[in-house]
Amino acid sequence: MEIVAYTTANCKYCTNLVLLFERAGVDYKKILVQDRSSEANTISTVEFKSTYPDAVGYPYVLIDGVHVGGLVEVAKLFLEKGLVKVSKNE
Repeated sequence: MEIVAYTTANCKYCTNLVLLFERAGVDYKKILVQDRSSEANTISTVEFKSTYPDAVGYPYVLIDGVHVGGLVEVAKLFLEKGLVKVSKNE
């Protein structure tokens, strides 16, 4: 499973998505969307909007090249696949 997550700085949903990935023990690639793309693993906001014109928010997650949604949709998918449990204590 190849996971690519487009995130922004200071986004609580993006932060929680990363925690979900870590909890599930999955590998993922995080790409930061920012005004200017000058570093590795970054993309400019203009380039992101051009590539994904239907995107309305962050995080924006692709699994095996297919857009699955954001934090809530990924959490539901991981629950269905048994990658995480409802409670951290389970």
